[in-house]
Amino acid sequence: MADEITGIYMKQQTQYIARQPDNEGIIRYSEAENAIWKTLVTRQMACIQETACDEFLAGLALLNLPEDRVPQLGEVDAVLEAATGWKTAAVPALIGFDRFFELLSQRRFPVATFIRSREDLDYIKEPDIFHEIFGHCAMLTNQHFADFTEHYGKLGVLATPEERVYLARLYWFTVEFGLVRHRDSFRVIGGGILSSPGETRYAFSHEARISPLVPLQVLRTPYRIDIMQPEYFLLEDLAQLTALTKLDLMGQVHQAMDLGLLPARFPEAV
Repeated sequence: MADEITGIYMKQQTQYIARQPDNEGIIRYSEAENAIWKTLVTRQMACIQETACDEFLAGLALLNLPEDRVPQLGEVDAVLEAATGWKTAAVPALIGFDRFFELLSQRRFPVATFIRSREDLDYIKEPDIFHEIFGHCAMLTNQHFADFTEHYGKLGVLATPEERVYLARLYWFTVEFGLVRHRDSFRVIGGGILSSPGETRYAFSHEARISPLVPLQVLRTPYRIDIMQPEYFLLEDLAQLTALTKLDLMGQVHQAMDLGLLPARFPEAV
């Protein structure tokens, strides 16, 4: 199970250290760090115009993120609070389950304040500030997405460690790698796709398997964090996220635990 959940919020070894604000509450990113942000934003903007869902693009317009520097969390907070009552929370590179669920339950989205190195430009296991701000915060301006994420956090606060492992799959296949129907095709809502040019291209390739989002199936589907996802799950619309909050999701978790995992669509990690 460990390979499935480390990419979201489990503690592990990391080379990155979160940046701390100065006495004025400002994180002073270097020219090199700002240049990395600009590179990441520029190349990802070229990928998302025809692949991101309308709600993400609307949220991104609201955020009005700077292209030439790493944004300050206060700038993002001002937009999120006005839209849906959310704020960010500065955290280390990786945090534990308890803190992760606690923050979400309080409508606070954890953001690690470091940015990846150029060596990790294309792929990084740890969620950095580009992944969290560019990939996720635009969707948090949408009420359905915002309410679902808060509800998910509240479920996790009360869940046992084993239940949390199953809950992690629901987060992974919606918030991180979710899709939503768009006319006769689909668009992306998941930050793991929206912040990755490679994953964006792969999700729209003939190799990717797209399945309707059925909670019990999602909760039983294994994944790995170090490969392109062999399967994605499709919401009919974002209102389906609100519908999920009305279900007995913990009952579904217990059913998934009784039934066990579905066969993996990928080889075991070496």
